[in-house]
Amino acid sequence: MTDTDNAKNPAGAGTEQKRPMTERLGPIAQRYGILIALILVCIVLSIVSENFLSPRNIVNVLRQTSINGILAIGMTFVILTRGIDLSVGSVVALAGVVSASFATTSSSAFIPGTPYIAPIAIVIGLAAGIAMGAISGTAVARFSVPAFVATLGMLSAARGLTLIYSGGRPIPALTDGYRWIGTGDIFGLPVPIILFALVFLVAHFVLTNTRFGRHIYAVGGNPHAAKVSGLSVNRIRFMVYVISGALAGLAGMVLAARTGSALPQAGVAYELDAIAAVVIGGTSLSGGIGRVSGTVIGALLIGVMNNGLDLLGVESYYQQVIKGALIVAAVMLDRSRKSEA
Repeated sequence: MTDTDNAKNPAGAGTEQKRPMTERLGPIAQRYGILIALILVCIVLSIVSENFLSPRNIVNVLRQTSINGILAIGMTFVILTRGIDLSVGSVVALAGVVSASFATTSSSAFIPGTPYIAPIAIVIGLAAGIAMGAISGTAVARFSVPAFVATLGMLSAARGLTLIYSGGRPIPALTDGYRWIGTGDIFGLPVPIILFALVFLVAHFVLTNTRFGRHIYAVGGNPHAAKVSGLSVNRIRFMVYVISGALAGLAGMVLAARTGSALPQAGVAYELDAIAAVVIGGTSLSGGIGRVSGTVIGALLIGVMNNGLDLLGVESYYQQVIKGALIVAAVMLDRSRKSEA
């Protein structure tokens, strides 16, 4: 552009000056937008409800978020590989009743020798979750069944197994040792929150500092290129479903321990909250892009909104509408980013 052009169009210089600022703010908004949204929601709720920022309520929000957060972290592994796991809600129920059946003092217990010590019951619950995840992973990785179809089938099958195993009845009277994982505390901090934090730290380390984590991103980014590079794409896909099943099993046991009995109807629609947390947290449904830290913030945002709307007396029906709108908005944002790229 000549000096004469600059003199005729002084606004052009201003545009050039503003562009670097826009370019700087764009990545910041993409990286920290969900965190900023969480902070803004907290500020608004603290203004409209005087009880929101009370220590008791904050701990309650974190405790309620812990179960969905654990599920969502497992879902993150799956979605990063371009998959989906619709079965986690049913696996929550199955792992809960199977584990609780080994830790109940009820006279109606159908497992000989009950109650067993809590660690045995917990290991059995984790094994149940891993088994369900392994079946889904085998269907997806070994037999190339679409993840949506495979996990939708497991959603139904796991729920049916739960009802068969429990006879459609709750398993009550859980031992104090078992209930500790849902109601206990360490130095005043509830155990579910500690478990949530530990799962996050391990998952974050795996995805950012291990070869397996890099392979997950590679498979999600371009499965064909990953296979050509020598990666075992099927093994990685299998493993992420096993991880999701294990964390669903852990979440199911925490839920049963919190409520004091394992309900065969537990976990209904939990997969929707988990997927919402992952998508809102910035993980792309197309795979290969996302962070487990974003998933945690997404889970916290959902938990904070649910708690705040409860404090304000908003009916649960409206909460579902708001949650659905958030999911759609997050997916639209993800698509717009990809089209710009």
